[in-house]
Amino acid sequence: MKTGAKTLIEALRREGVDTIFGYPGGSVLPIYDELYDSSIRHILVRHEQAAAHAADGYARASGRVGVCLATSGPGACNLVTGIATAYMDSVSIVALTGQVPTGMLGNDAFQESDITGITMPVTKHNYLVKDVADLDRTVQEAFYIARTGRPGPVLIDLPKDVTTSHVKSGEAAPGPVSLRGYQPTYQGHVRQIDKALDLIARAERPLVYAGGGVVHSGASAELLEFAEATAIPVTTTLMGLGAVPGDHPLCLGMLGMHGTQSANYAVTECDLLIAVGVRFDDRVTGKIETFAPNAAIIHIDIDPAEIGKNRAVDVPIVGDVKAVLQALLRRMQKHGDTANWVARINTWKAQHPLRYRDDGRLRPQYIIRELSDLLKGEGIIASEVGQNQMWTALHYCFRKPRTWLTSGGLGTMGYGFPAAIGAHFARPDLPVVDVAGDGSFQMNIQELGTVAQYHIPVKVVILNNMYLGMVRQWQELFYDRRYSYTELPPVDFVKIANAYGIEGIRVEEKDGVREALSAALAADGPFVLDFRIEREENVFPMVPAGAAINEMIGVHQE
Repeated sequence: MKTGAKTLIEALRREGVDTIFGYPGGSVLPIYDELYDSSIRHILVRHEQAAAHAADGYARASGRVGVCLATSGPGACNLVTGIATAYMDSVSIVALTGQVPTGMLGNDAFQESDITGITMPVTKHNYLVKDVADLDRTVQEAFYIARTGRPGPVLIDLPKDVTTSHVKSGEAAPGPVSLRGYQPTYQGHVRQIDKALDLIARAERPLVYAGGGVVHSGASAELLEFAEATAIPVTTTLMGLGAVPGDHPLCLGMLGMHGTQSANYAVTECDLLIAVGVRFDDRVTGKIETFAPNAAIIHIDIDPAEIGKNRAVDVPIVGDVKAVLQALLRRMQKHGDTANWVARINTWKAQHPLRYRDDGRLRPQYIIRELSDLLKGEGIIASEVGQNQMWTALHYCFRKPRTWLTSGGLGTMGYGFPAAIGAHFARPDLPVVDVAGDGSFQMNIQELGTVAQYHIPVKVVILNNMYLGMVRQWQELFYDRRYSYTELPPVDFVKIANAYGIEGIRVEEKDGVREALSAALAADGPFVLDFRIEREENVFPMVPAGAAINEMIGVHQE
């Protein structure tokens, strides 16, 4: 006989789990007792929200399922923001939560919360296990659902008596999973693919609009092959950065609210938009009626619910992005001549490069460009949310998929630091840097304790302007500079890092940037860099809310 807790650990190992990010408590003590002798590594974070973000970062960096663990009640509830973050960006994680014994469910017992009810809108599926005999199969189904089709988070709620009950030892693992009503479509319909090829062959101004679905499906090579074979330029969403090399001649960078001018002009004037693994997010489209107003639209996505949700399309193709792109490449016999179109786009790129004021002061764009130059696309960059996120998205050259971790859909401040921790355990061979604002870093600053305890070599680059910068920018531009509760008092982040036994440097001059970044990257442990940047620097270009994406404001002059 073996306990439910032991059954759980064995099931996790069968799914290939090597790392769990978690925080113990009374309801999960049987699980932690089994973990004590397990080969599965457990990382003790300082807050459950960080456990969920770390599992998320592990999943995004590796393509595997990330796992987090929390106790019942407040522990489980503290996972919710991280679960919602993963849900909005289609990230495969499995969240394990403790629960009060089954006989006490619904009694408002100590540390009881209806976590399956709470997380129903932000999980792909969730389970409350009431019989230990169901545990093995439940774990297998949860991982299957999390990693197949459109990836997403799955939660398993585990009453304490389920983990202490016994089942027979030595029983065979459950057979293959087959779930009625859940059969993702991977292959695109042939007739739809032929319709798409016909549009591609006739288009004079085609454009690829690529998103996070390309990264999730591992389709970067196919996308690049398709773009090069057809000479069709590519613009990416925030989540699609790295899907094609940022310095490739056909890459236009990011589109949308803070997109490049060339990308936004190209979307507005294209006659065919090939949307690949995207969801027509409002931060991308701006005023939806004016988004690609003259274009026929092909939409490729594994989730049929995304097709036509925000924008009517001419050729919907439901399927895995990688499989559909492979089918397009196999069946393509001809394509249009895009030379004039590419030349026009190159003119836009030459006339409207990303600029910032280079006046000798410490500008955040300069710091990001120096970081990009030092890493040359070989590291993993996590970001927090706000100006730091957009400066990084615009000025760092991402050359590979799964090297950019950011909260796109939910916009979760405090995401980057714990996600960077997760990324390190997924890819210990790569340097990992968290780019943060001083406001967002303080959302999960307690995780300095985690990186110190495990000597995790994550580098934190704080773009410190003593403001909640993006909110302040909106107040400056749209609320007559009335900075209502967005100014932050100065914080000595280096002293805080030192208190945890972590090295740090404060930089206040432009001349010290490269030396400080080099010192941090060369250090064998965690490192904190506190860059005191120009306080009222803004993120430009910018499309005001509700405007068309070619109506950008605030473009910097050199």
